[in-house]
Amino acid sequence: MTRTRTFVLIGVVVALLIAGVGSWYASSAPDGLEATAEEQGFGSTARDSAAAESPLADYAVAGIGDDRLSGGLAGVVGVLLVLALAGGLTLLVRRRPTEDATAPPADARQH
Repeated sequence: MTRTRTFVLIGVVVALLIAGVGSWYASSAPDGLEATAEEQGFGSTARDSAAAESPLADYAVAGIGDDRLSGGLAGVVGVLLVLALAGGLTLLVRRRPTEDATAPPADARQH
């Protein structure tokens, strides 16, 4: 049990470091689809998504002026949200033994 907890804890710390620090080195250049749209002349037809006004839109935290800090915080928040959702889902669906499953089979009790 301790090995599993240690493994999970190390995984979470690594994910947080990659999201928080690694995002500082992400390119600010447009991605492939956006760059191709610009090259082909229809980049100006793009519209904002429904989530454009959300707190973590464009991989940034709303209200933070420093782009690097904002991107790092958005990464950390994203990792923590995914961890919370995955952990909650795991708790909901994991199997717990019932009383009947732990009791000996009926034939064993008759002997």
